[in-house]
Amino acid sequence: MRIVILGSGRGSNARAILEAQRAGRLGRARVVQLFSDRPEAGLLALGAEFAVPAAYLDPAPFKTKLEGEGEARYIAAITACTPDLIVLAGFMRVIKPGFLTAFAGKVINLHPSLLPSFPGLDGIGQAWRRGVKITGCTVHYVTPEVDGGPIIDQAAVRVEPGDTLETLTAKVHATEHALLPAVIARLSGG
Repeated sequence: MRIVILGSGRGSNARAILEAQRAGRLGRARVVQLFSDRPEAGLLALGAEFAVPAAYLDPAPFKTKLEGEGEARYIAAITACTPDLIVLAGFMRVIKPGFLTAFAGKVINLHPSLLPSFPGLDGIGQAWRRGVKITGCTVHYVTPEVDGGPIIDQAAVRVEPGDTLETLTAKVHATEHALLPAVIARLSGG
């Protein structure tokens, strides 16, 4: 299973996937390309560390969504990688129907809440402010509805009395780093 990872930030979820691959825990999956919509993203440095091609792709003309010329650039570059699965790992853009049609059934996302609760931006902060006792993370297929696609798997995180937003964030991120590679391994049949 050929995987392309899209991300916008530090790349901690991409790192978890690549470390699982290095350790032989990614089943039959293999990351073949990393792309970022931000030229300064930490995700791009992972390419050299893990011997995987990594590149910045200009998402213009829009700042928060992938549409128009930017979408066309992404579709062309990803198509050239012949992916079986596209993983949105901290990719902070709304994906539009043109992209989803080009890669029908192949795009998954990791979200930091137990969907359908707390979709959209700042899922951990939303859960914290709401005062829930259990939150977590979700891997789901991407559809035009933001964070509304079919759920593949979830992992719960208990909010303990001594937790702060920072400790809860760290716990959710650690859970994400375990869940996402495990889901990819299962999807690969490995």
